[in-house]
Amino acid sequence: MTGCGKTHLAAAIANHCIGEGHPVLFIVVPDLLDHLRAAFTPSSELSYDELFHQVKSAPILILDDLGTQSSTPWAREKLFQIINHRYSAQLPMVITTNTLEGLDERLLTRLTDDTLSQVFVVEQREPPLRESVGDLELELLRSMTFDNFDHRRVNLPPDQQENLERAYRLACSFAESPEGWLVFLGSNGCGKTHLAAAIANYRRRAGHLVFFVVVPDFLDHLRSTFSPESRVTYDELFERAKKAPLLVLDDFGEHSATPWAQEKLYQMINYRYNARLPTVITTSLSLEEIEPRISSRMIDPKVSAVFAIEAPDYRGDHTPAQRRKPLRARRSR
Repeated sequence: MTGCGKTHLAAAIANHCIGEGHPVLFIVVPDLLDHLRAAFTPSSELSYDELFHQVKSAPILILDDLGTQSSTPWAREKLFQIINHRYSAQLPMVITTNTLEGLDERLLTRLTDDTLSQVFVVEQREPPLRESVGDLELELLRSMTFDNFDHRRVNLPPDQQENLERAYRLACSFAESPEGWLVFLGSNGCGKTHLAAAIANYRRRAGHLVFFVVVPDFLDHLRSTFSPESRVTYDELFERAKKAPLLVLDDFGEHSATPWAQEKLYQMINYRYNARLPTVITTSLSLEEIEPRISSRMIDPKVSAVFAIEAPDYRGDHTPAQRRKPLRARRSR
């Protein structure tokens, strides 16, 4: 399971072996496949064959996060060739994975062969709830619920009223059973942040783990982890967001578009896309204004529901909200 410490243990093995003078190759599986693909480019320092041989024949190989890579036929075949070679040659190897379910059957027969392999399940330690809420601790966000969201703004034209009602129902439905992604598009003040926070607060009050971040602030927090005074490491914070059971990314697109920021957001979104982890995203940008490799994942109908909120800014609206029956959070049992 994610967050249980298996990567830490694998890295500790690697460091111990290196300390004893044994060469070790430690690599995260999605990164390995990226390096192999990049080796085909003319500018690559290593040829594909050289890199593939280094990995395949390393004295000690540690493959971290097997199963989180894209499951293309090419990726499956490369991983099988590496693991099968090491299995046949009985070369030392450590593998971490979230689950054996869904892995290539050919890999399973080798990974679970009790004449060569030991399989150990590390029990997950769930982080305290306060560690998982992120910016949801801010007073304004914490107060945003379905009960105080005015989805019947009587001063709006009928088509905008209907649009806002649909957005409200979509958010309520997602809060009841988060599956896939929910993306809210809309201008500033249209209510998309309120609905996203309402989903997060509803899930939290039902006892579920949620990580809510305002994207520009989150990137600032990531940068601050490089400071010696930081109480949390970069890896801890990034992994907490990347692998959260439910992640809410508010104000996506309002961050500075540096290459570093773009890459961090892509890595997080691509991981959650491949792992099919429930995610809510709000943005005031159009899909055309978002980096294509990110927007292409947002609009995949197999994963994501995209809804454009057409209502204008709430802050110029002085019509009192009509009372309505609140959505009550169900407690986990």
